[in-house]
Amino acid sequence: MNIFVAKLNFRTTGEELQRHFEEYGEVSSAKVIFDKVTQRSKGYGFVEMPDDEAAERAIAELNETELDGRTIVVKKARPKA
Repeated sequence: MNIFVAKLNFRTTGEELQRHFEEYGEVSSAKVIFDKVTQRSKGYGFVEMPDDEAAERAIAELNETELDGRTIVVKKARPKA
C-alpha cells in the first residue's frame, strides 16, 4: 500500500520517515518530496508498505501524531490521475 504523509518538518529525511513507519511492519520505500528548483522539502512524502494490514494500522495510529516537532497527516495515497 502506498501511504501519503503530509505536514512533515522540512528537515525530516526519507530515512527518518522509514524508521518511523518500520515500527508497524516492513517498509519497501520511504521518500520525502523535494522541489526541483530550490531542492527544499515540500513538506510531504510517501511510504510504501507491502503488507496492507500493517499499513492500515500505521495509518490509524500515526495520523495526527508528532514527528520531528510537527503534527503529521497520514492517509492512503490516491492513485495518480
